[in-house]
Amino acid sequence: MKFNLIPLILTVLFFSCYQKEKHITELTSPNSEVKVNFNLNVQGQPFYTVMFNNKTIVDSSYLGFEFTNAKALKDNFNILKTTASTFNETWEMPWGEQVDVVNHYNELRIELQETSELKRKLNLVFKVYDDGIGFRYEFPEQKGWTEALIKDEHTEFNLTEDYKTFWIPGDWDIYEHLYNTTKLSEVDALQFANHKNLAQTYIPENAVNTPVTMVGADGTHLSFHEAALIDYSGMTLKVDTKNLDLKSNLVGSENTDYKVKRMLPFETPWRTIQISDNAPELIESKLIVNLNEPNKLGDVSWFTPMKYTGVWWEMHLGKSSWDYGMTQNMSTWTDTGGAHGKHGANTENVKRFIDFSAKNNIGGVLVEGWNTGWEHWIGFEDREGVFDFVTPYPDYDIDEVTRYAKEKGVEIIMHHETSAATETYTKQQDTAYALMQKYGMHSVKSGYVGKILPKGEYHHGQYMVNHYNNAAIKAAKYQVAVNAHEPIKATGLRRTYPNIISREGLRGQEFNAWSSDGGNPPEHLPIVAFTRMLAGPIDYTPGIFNIKFDEYKPDNQVNTTIAQQLALYVVIYSPIQMAADLVEHYEANPEPLQFIKDVGVDWQQTKVLNGEVGDFVTIARKERLTENWFVGGITDENARTIDVDFSFLDADVTYQATIYKDGKTAHWDNNPTDLEVETLTMTKASKLSCNLAAGGGFAISLIKK
Repeated sequence: MKFNLIPLILTVLFFSCYQKEKHITELTSPNSEVKVNFNLNVQGQPFYTVMFNNKTIVDSSYLGFEFTNAKALKDNFNILKTTASTFNETWEMPWGEQVDVVNHYNELRIELQETSELKRKLNLVFKVYDDGIGFRYEFPEQKGWTEALIKDEHTEFNLTEDYKTFWIPGDWDIYEHLYNTTKLSEVDALQFANHKNLAQTYIPENAVNTPVTMVGADGTHLSFHEAALIDYSGMTLKVDTKNLDLKSNLVGSENTDYKVKRMLPFETPWRTIQISDNAPELIESKLIVNLNEPNKLGDVSWFTPMKYTGVWWEMHLGKSSWDYGMTQNMSTWTDTGGAHGKHGANTENVKRFIDFSAKNNIGGVLVEGWNTGWEHWIGFEDREGVFDFVTPYPDYDIDEVTRYAKEKGVEIIMHHETSAATETYTKQQDTAYALMQKYGMHSVKSGYVGKILPKGEYHHGQYMVNHYNNAAIKAAKYQVAVNAHEPIKATGLRRTYPNIISREGLRGQEFNAWSSDGGNPPEHLPIVAFTRMLAGPIDYTPGIFNIKFDEYKPDNQVNTTIAQQLALYVVIYSPIQMAADLVEHYEANPEPLQFIKDVGVDWQQTKVLNGEVGDFVTIARKERLTENWFVGGITDENARTIDVDFSFLDADVTYQATIYKDGKTAHWDNNPTDLEVETLTMTKASKLSCNLAAGGGFAISLIKK
């Protein structure tokens, strides 16, 4: 028996050598610091490795698929052809963190075919950038195979170190979890399996959601995510804590025995690893947007990045309500003993926000609770047909409100709470978007609170991925931009469809108002900046000045200083930024309000000056139109001093710098509103030391003289 094996082993070795000579299986980044190797093992299984600065960071990691209607596709492969190429372009963001984006990578395309009787073909494409890699599968058109019912995708990331990991559980329905910081070997997502939040959550595996960010002992920083998520299921990453291995775990459905259904030919989303030797470069990376296709919408100048106020925070505080407090029966409104004057979205109240916005350089007003149906949807199993998205409550005169807003130079932002009743929303989208177009509304905040209807679907499965994307694509036809809440994660589609402007997809500011667990801790946002924000813009709703809100909810508060609330306008990026607090709280604090009036939302350049994941971060951004600079810095629960070098400023320009910083006794809990404001003259040669209180921050406006 041993004698018979020798020719087989020699044949395999000869075949492997022949393969390496014939085909390109290695690729490096343009700066040669990132290297990818691809190969097949003895069984014909495809695998890859990744090196960074001559160190293996992803060891032999295997690739493949399982199907419900076909044999698994994972071995018995032969390499038919490999093609290497280089691509280098600079493209322009219509809005964003910067104007020009360099898209420079080396590409390796591998064409595989099974040696077994089915002879199925599968292509793998690797793109290697200076800031990481992306790879995806391509299922080419082929005889005898027209439909793939994917039971699971087996993509591995076999790590070589027990990284410090910043993660949230691989929930199929929400991303609204606090981040955990553990070693990779200590990830325990199943401890949150019984977590109840907004009546929806499902965590079936010890898996994490992406982006998941890791820091190595030598300072290597990795973040795992995906790009261009189209007509596919969202990917979580199952954690093998013993072997330090991540494996793709697609979000499924209770209604099918497969997780993805696609007709050939098709491509999967890109599987991505952002790689750097420091934390700031993770934020500066444009890997995710670069892996998406160019703009398909053309001119989107009808959308203007803006700050906005709105009827929102007051409802979380309990000052007002979304519902009208009465019900409609055969066109007659009947008092049900409900809200009785607490309805927030009334004409008079919205006009108050319009006046405030017009006075304070704020371009928009969000109106939640304007349309009928709010009395009926919470707690009802069948929520289809509850909202119609065009009928206002009797106390909201939409004609008068939009007329008044236009007169004042302010745009009304529409709100569509779908209650996760997707069929109702899909049927009414044209009508709803047409109403917006009629009134000159160009932005909508959509919501998907509740378990998805039809029953058995999850927020992050293929059904909902298509729903979210199709809603945005249809909205573009009506010149409407979408800010989705309870969304599918951002994967860079804002490049292809620039009307996808922002989204929630994290535990937001509202948790401070009504969470029973103490709200978002001071470390939350210094983690978010290096995790969730790597995926794309965040509608976090900053700017809370009445931090303790004793008047409404004495047992709740925001766990930051007021200086950090200002810094968030620079640190947490979005092309729409809410001044979320009540009008009366801003009017009582004119000094910090001035920063909100001044700060930009659309940027020419972004510089991440310093930072460590979960600890602190400082970001400088240059406004597109004015070329003024703004700086924001935040810290966790630890007070610290941050030195700022202003060498990023334009040469031969003098700036008036207004510095909003924590006062000497400031503390996120003990004294959050202690704020000092200082005015200095600064140039490119200037330097500054800023003392940040626990849970604190600083914000600087640099206005050209």
